[in-house]
Amino acid sequence: MSRAQGTKHIASNRKAYHDYSIEDTWEAGIVLTGTEVKALRAGRASLVDGFAEVEGGEVWMIGVHIAEYSQGTWTNHTPRRRRKLLLHRSEIDRIERKISEKGFTLVPLSLYFKDGRAKVEIGLARGKRQYDKRQTLAEKDARRDMERAIGRRAKGRV
Repeated sequence: MSRAQGTKHIASNRKAYHDYSIEDTWEAGIVLTGTEVKALRAGRASLVDGFAEVEGGEVWMIGVHIAEYSQGTWTNHTPRRRRKLLLHRSEIDRIERKISEKGFTLVPLSLYFKDGRAKVEIGLARGKRQYDKRQTLAEKDARRDMERAIGRRAKGRV
C-alpha cells in the first residue's frame, strides 16, 4: 500500500495567534500510539490548552487533547498525555536558548499529516498585553473594511 501524499490538516490553534505574537516556527514529528493516530485521522484533536517545554534535552508537548479512539479497547490512550516531539539537536538547542529569555513560551500552532506522518507546527511565542490584542483586532477590522470598500468600488457601487 502506498503512503498518502500531500498535507491533511487536522487542527489549528487560532487562539494562539490572538493571545501571542509568534516570533519563530518549527515543524516537529510527534511520538504517538496506534489509537492516537487513528483518532487524529478521524480529526479528533484540540490544541487550545497545549504548550511545549524542553526537558532533559527533549521537547515535550503537554496539554494537547487527542480524544480516545471510539473503537479502541483497553489499548486506548490517555487523551491529555505528554507527547515527545521529534526535532534535530540544533533546533532543540536554539529553542532552549530562546525560551530561557524572559517571556517566551512554545505553543503548538497546527497539527497535520504530511506524507502520512503526523506533524505539529510549534511556535516561539511572547504573550500579548490586552492593548496589543485590541490593536490587532482594530487593524484586522480596518483591513476588512478597506477590502469591502475596494470590492464595492470595483462593482460600481460607490
